Amino acid sequence: MLQVGLSLPRSPGGAAGGFPMAEPAEGENAGSGQEMFGSSPVTVVITSEADTWDINASSCLGCGQFVDWDKMPDPEQQMHIPGDILSRPPKELKKLGREGYWAASRTLRAQVYHQLIQQVACRLVTPDALVYRDVVSRLFGKLSVSSHPLPEFLEGCSMPTYCLNLEGVTALKKILICIGNLFPDITYSPVLPSLVALLLHYSEDEAQCFENISRLIASNAPHTSYIDQSFLAHQASCMTFGDLANKHCPAAHKLIASTSENVFDVYSEWLSWLFHDLPFNYAIRVFDVYLLEGQKVLYRIALALLKQYRLSVTSAELEGTDIKADLHTFVQNIAEHMTVDKLLERAFGIRLFSRKEIWLLQMANRKALMERGITMVQGRQSFHLAVDVQTFSSSIVTAQEMRIIWSWIPERFSLFPPLLLFSTSEDGCSLQRFYTRCEGYEPTVLLIKTTEGEVCGAFLSSDWSERKKSGATSGFFGTGECFVFTVRPETERYEWVFIKKPELAKAVPRSCQRSRSPSPMSVLSSSPDSRGTSSNHLTVPTPQRKGRLSPFLAIRHFLLPSKTASMFMSGSREGIVIGGGGGQALSLDANLLWGHTEHCETFDNPPLCQENFKVQVLEVWGFQNT
Repeated sequence: MLQVGLSLPRSPGGAAGGFPMAEPAEGENAGSGQEMFGSSPVTVVITSEADTWDINASSCLGCGQFVDWDKMPDPEQQMHIPGDILSRPPKELKKLGREGYWAASRTLRAQVYHQLIQQVACRLVTPDALVYRDVVSRLFGKLSVSSHPLPEFLEGCSMPTYCLNLEGVTALKKILICIGNLFPDITYSPVLPSLVALLLHYSEDEAQCFENISRLIASNAPHTSYIDQSFLAHQASCMTFGDLANKHCPAAHKLIASTSENVFDVYSEWLSWLFHDLPFNYAIRVFDVYLLEGQKVLYRIALALLKQYRLSVTSAELEGTDIKADLHTFVQNIAEHMTVDKLLERAFGIRLFSRKEIWLLQMANRKALMERGITMVQGRQSFHLAVDVQTFSSSIVTAQEMRIIWSWIPERFSLFPPLLLFSTSEDGCSLQRFYTRCEGYEPTVLLIKTTEGEVCGAFLSSDWSERKKSGATSGFFGTGECFVFTVRPETERYEWVFIKKPELAKAVPRSCQRSRSPSPMSVLSSSPDSRGTSSNHLTVPTPQRKGRLSPFLAIRHFLLPSKTASMFMSGSREGIVIGGGGGQALSLDANLLWGHTEHCETFDNPPLCQENFKVQVLEVWGFQNT
């Protein structure tokens, strides 16, 4: 009789996916082959009956007995545990977790894990240890050997075992099968096997491990999700990481965009960096803080890895390299670059959005994916970023240049292919036609090529019809997601100044009322001194913590030091203006023939091209979401 079990390709050292696995007992033989698991090619191991994993309802082992100690990287040292450690306040526990306080004690870590997970708010009906024992007995009966397929939600997913012994690998598979039986709504969850394997290290038996992972799956805390359970949720998390990398790791993002055909495909592996590629002694420290602080901490650590990767490579070294595979290799060998303590220190030095704001961004990304046709119930599928090299055509930029621009755009928009809305070469130099063609589209990308061959532009987050709401005042509108950029001769992006310097924005008093944005004409006629001493502020009726940026970056979320700090875009019959305060990032006349560029306070940019320029071609691109 032959047994088919899901496995990973072995590395030269005998590890699956870079992690040590228990070796077959002496005298047992194993063969291997390639088969298709669902629609995804995976490696399977064909073994004799003697090497199969037992399905025995009574195979519950003590804490630590699922571990192959010979495979563990370092023996863990015991230490004195204060009697009140588990009753410390959450803030102190968080500090201890970040510092690795319980990394030297298996007993303490096991107790902390169980207590933290028992405190997770979850659905009223959540399977527990008793349910697990009943299901194991029902599914596997008294047979010592049985063949049960792994759940469909693991199609194409890797399964790191983190130094588990053969009994541990058996327990891992049994728990995953029971999860598939008791949580039928899970359709895709690539991180789940890794989390179960890590929990098994610190569980008294299979039933306790199952109960704890079930509570994480069933968590219903507001704005919190521990485990993505559908392809839609997984992809939304990947897009959110892409948005954060775009903001917080601009150098790494630019490098990836210039060397990879599909930036999103690279970022879609971010969770695998943490719970597949990181060595066990790094992954378990990540798990420590993850249980205390939720998914937000995973974004921090992945961003820290991305920053370190950029410091470790050059563009020349990456030429012709598969950057996606190179990142996996880099993370697997992270010990050559930094300690786990240094990794966590850098991760917590990154100032992120609040948990609620990250959740809002994920919801926006989910909505964009659903518009693209991604559903909750479908399995894994692959799709590429929207700029198709074969079909894209512009009079100003190449397809590769447009891909770089598209990589700067928020992920929820970059899913959709570019749609040409207006071009002076086809529609003529008419500002009214410019407005007519662009109204109804939000956001848009403005591209300008000068007669000197320079190329620059702007990403504009709001519909141009917003200009009509200002009446005769020609006020500014838009959000902090707007940015300006250059493409030739240099490729560079200039974001809203408060993204780079959030400390400039102050908390908004509850009693404040929002003041109107100044008009472009009033800005141009005011002196720098008067702008710098202005007492006017943009406000919102709810308080905002200092340094926190809304994922949609609306000015109502900020108390700004001057009116000129939020001049994103403006339009009138006389022309259009992008960026303001001390100057204008871009301005164009009513004939769309002559323009001007200079430093402005909104984007803190240098002139984007020759200060006074003549337009050769102007294009506006929208997003084709139908």
